[in-house]
Amino acid sequence: MQQDQRSVVPPLAIIGALFFIFGFITWLNGTLIPFLKLACELTYAQALLVTFAFYIAYVFLALPSALILQKTGFRNGMALGLVVMAAGALVFVPAAQARSYNLFLVGLFVQGAGLALLQTASNPYASILGPLESAARRISIMGICSKIAGALSPVIIGAVVLKGATALENQLAATSSPAAKEALLQELANRVIVPYLSMAAALVVLAVLIRLSRLPEINLQPEETTVSSKEPGQSIWQFPHLLLGVLAIFCCVGVEVIAGDTITQYGRAQGISLDVARNFTSLTLIAMLVGYFIGVALIPRWLNQQAALSLCALLGVVFTLGIVFTHGYTSVLLVALLGLANSLMWPAIFPLGIKGLGALTERGSALLIMGIGGGAVLPYCYGKLSEVLGLQQAYLILIPCYCYILFFGLKGHSYQPRRSKRVAYAVS
Repeated sequence: MQQDQRSVVPPLAIIGALFFIFGFITWLNGTLIPFLKLACELTYAQALLVTFAFYIAYVFLALPSALILQKTGFRNGMALGLVVMAAGALVFVPAAQARSYNLFLVGLFVQGAGLALLQTASNPYASILGPLESAARRISIMGICSKIAGALSPVIIGAVVLKGATALENQLAATSSPAAKEALLQELANRVIVPYLSMAAALVVLAVLIRLSRLPEINLQPEETTVSSKEPGQSIWQFPHLLLGVLAIFCCVGVEVIAGDTITQYGRAQGISLDVARNFTSLTLIAMLVGYFIGVALIPRWLNQQAALSLCALLGVVFTLGIVFTHGYTSVLLVALLGLANSLMWPAIFPLGIKGLGALTERGSALLIMGIGGGAVLPYCYGKLSEVLGLQQAYLILIPCYCYILFFGLKGHSYQPRRSKRVAYAVS
């Protein structure tokens, strides 16, 4: 179905605002890891449970999210997701007051649950509102909104919660009194209260605006089918390209989170102070932004989605090898440049994964969203591996991930069931 370009712009603008929220909250984790490591006196592997708690929510909530969207519709589901995220932000208040790492992890899990619902709804929107062959271009535009927010959030929040972090570390090291140390750590923990209260209020306001908006509903209607009437209805498990896409998303999100959320600690390991290193996550996001702009310019006119995905995977392998075999600022810069390699992966994998699903698109989208669990598992594996090999050599975990993504870009996306429904996407 061809849609009037003017009718597509307003809903995409709303989805762009939601992607801004995704980016701002998601990439706060890069700041929260060193913050909570210091405030709650954690090991680095323990601190990486921040990413585990946040992203594992997608594994548990993605399929229920599809069922919720079937009941509520896309617009109401998005509003509900924002309210759940606001609830997660509010959990940070008692967590800070009690300086309880477990409670912080609960808040992160609740925020991840809200984002699972929000992303299950919004990504199909960006894919379906227009021709599927240019979906990577539209998702790249959404990604620009997300990564601009992601680049801003570590700078804004880091300036509040990690202000004078190096001096505070020195002060803690020089303090012999347990009571004085406790007071310093409590003052540090309390720094998150005002930012997260403000965030909760903003999310509730946005939820109300989404609920009252005229954002159209998407109806997924199966057209004429090549399947015999005697054959049973199709199952989501009959689409091998979707299942391969879930694993590609798993790897994609895992390498993206490792690049963005470990760079601060890696910079410190390379002898760079925390006051400087706290902004390194923004460098990764800026590199991703460059990649998104390239995607918007080249896809689909000069570069198809599959070729963009394959090229990015190859860049990821090259940059990873560079990280391992260089040192200092050069090695840290190559971690940031992984953002460029990662930029067009999600925009290409998602539409390739849901292609041809028709009325099963909601469930297929939910399965792909479950793949975001890679952001929980792979960074934690990196943290544990770093305890054995060191932070630098642990980046080798990225190589098999990029190789699999290369396979999906070259071949895996083309595996289709022998008989499938042709689909029309209707926007009402």
